[in-house]
Amino acid sequence: MASSKKGALHLLTTLVFLALATTAFSQLSPNFYDYSCPAALNTIQRVVRAAVNKEKRIGASLLRLHFHDCFVNGCDGSLLLDPTSTIDSEKNAFANINSARGFEVVDQIKSAVDKACGRPVVSCADILAVAAKDSVVALGGASWKVQLGRRDSTTASRSQANAEHPSTKF
Repeated sequence: MASSKKGALHLLTTLVFLALATTAFSQLSPNFYDYSCPAALNTIQRVVRAAVNKEKRIGASLLRLHFHDCFVNGCDGSLLLDPTSTIDSEKNAFANINSARGFEVVDQIKSAVDKACGRPVVSCADILAVAAKDSVVALGGASWKVQLGRRDSTTASRSQANAEHPSTKF
């Protein structure tokens, strides 16, 4: 059973790397926040480590949030949008409802980063990508450079999430 968990983590990590690789040819850079908020990455890492130390499972949950976010219109933070009168949230998609978790940790990270930066400058999409990497590292996994500079989505699509997420039925 331990080897199947290890294999699943390896597969999920590989899929995240592939999702991130699709952004390699845009204007993204691992140094995107070096001048606008040099404390951003350390702040994200600190909050993620505290959350993982409190509950180990949250690391996998943060990785899964990023993975599911990237399935619909790329890694744009659309999964984080709450339902409103104009947004049919991806949180309510079949693959996410009653199973996606860690949103409160992302909210804590966003609050801490905005405080460290003095204003909202770091996108939620980038926070989710860095939190995914930091949770893998906090759990003893490999590290990688995260390409930064994503823009947050202002829309979400539950129907598109239902259509594009991999099936949970094998």
